[in-house]
Amino acid sequence: MTVTLVTGLWDIGRGEMNTSFERGYDHYLECFSKVLKLDVNLIVFGDKKLKRFVQEHRTDRIQFIERELSWFKNEFYDKIQKIRNQEDWLNQVGWLADSTQGKLEMYNPLVMSKMMLLHDAKILDSFNSDYLYWIDGGLSNTVTLDTYVTKETLAKISKKINNFLFIAFPFTPNTEIHGFKYPEINKYADDKEIRLVGRGGFFGGKKDSISEVFGHYYQLLNQTLEDGFMGTEESIFSIMIYKLPSLVSYHKIEDNGLVYKLFQDAIDSKLNIVEEKRKFRLIDKIGLYVITFNSPNQFKTLIKSIELYDREMLKGEKFLLNNSTDKSTTEEYEKLCQEHNFTHIQPEKNIGICGGRQFIAEHFDKTNLDGYFFFEDDMFFYNGEDELCKNGFPRKIKNILNKLVNIVNIEKFDFLKLNFTEFFGDNSHQWAWHNLPLEKREELFPDDKLKPYTAYKNIKSFNKLAYATGEIYYCNWPHLITREGNKKLFLEVVWEYPYEQTW
Repeated sequence: MTVTLVTGLWDIGRGEMNTSFERGYDHYLECFSKVLKLDVNLIVFGDKKLKRFVQEHRTDRIQFIERELSWFKNEFYDKIQKIRNQEDWLNQVGWLADSTQGKLEMYNPLVMSKMMLLHDAKILDSFNSDYLYWIDGGLSNTVTLDTYVTKETLAKISKKINNFLFIAFPFTPNTEIHGFKYPEINKYADDKEIRLVGRGGFFGGKKDSISEVFGHYYQLLNQTLEDGFMGTEESIFSIMIYKLPSLVSYHKIEDNGLVYKLFQDAIDSKLNIVEEKRKFRLIDKIGLYVITFNSPNQFKTLIKSIELYDREMLKGEKFLLNNSTDKSTTEEYEKLCQEHNFTHIQPEKNIGICGGRQFIAEHFDKTNLDGYFFFEDDMFFYNGEDELCKNGFPRKIKNILNKLVNIVNIEKFDFLKLNFTEFFGDNSHQWAWHNLPLEKREELFPDDKLKPYTAYKNIKSFNKLAYATGEIYYCNWPHLITREGNKKLFLEVVWEYPYEQTW
């Protein structure tokens, strides 16, 4: 297995605090030099000043990613400062006003972004790692790194976990956990009583678990700050241990909270990783299905638009359902499929859009994929100059595949429609109403004599991408559909003459 440690260091002014929490940047550089001596792969985040320091101390098996301190003035920064400057937050417990999170403007923006940095490391990783762990640049304050953080101990830990690992210490809260009011913090943990606190000095796990964990962390951090509650990153980790037992595991250490105990237990073969079996199917392996008809150039344009928009969508299994009646196009279609690694499927006759849709559902059910994207060959990704659609929503979303998969996993959706606006209409009204027989309209929409509005439940956000939940109607627009959703929509009842409005 390939294990990589992720770390970083910035000068946030801790050396000028004039309190018991004061520690100079030179002290942290000394600690950081011990991290750089570790015999492991390292991904390091830092500013130009740190880059020079790193180059002086290490040249091999290291990937440096430049990030200035200003990067941490992200979408959470203003929310953090608003809470930090409130008297009732600062004075809720005696130590808080003089603490690093109370005194220093950039402390919480930095520590609360460790999970974002770990997620960025996953995306930018040049080591092709199997496991990624965050390690604090100053961890040698409490851990003798060259004794405990070795290739051998990291391998022992990694072999014991199947997902994402936190270190947790027992804690008996009185009024708060790191400044996050108690018992209010329990509400975010599904009303479970939090008695373990997740440590921020070392955490991580399987590379393919990081995006989903990051998604939940991002939402929890955003929601708690919006609601006016704040501790540190460890407060959110503590919520996740109780709220997401099938996604994150933990190893319990002593109540002094010293992280070295994890590594000592690994050395002594005493690791006790607590985890639950996942109760739902995670969307991971995703295919792409396209229906086409008599126009190889249109199919070619679709592929080009995806390549320009997010080529990650083309890396899974891909299938082209060729409904063409003009058989002279077959050779060109086969050539394009070979060039772009699509499996070419051509029925004996045109089975239509909805017939093709049903065919795809049945074909997908026989694969080992967890979900799939559905496109018709004229559903191009927009690569023009306009930033917004006619309804004011953004037309360009970076890393859309990663974000869509995270949203589906977080919400456990059956399907996610990719766009709100289409050429002929949008999702503001409930189109399904149009196509219902009168008696069904009266049964399902008893109060709506005119075309009803779509019943949205929530507007949420993941990593700056807004999405809506509610009674979204099905139609043959681009979708990400899960295995369970595919079964409910197309397989539990199979119609002799399928139509969009029936589904």
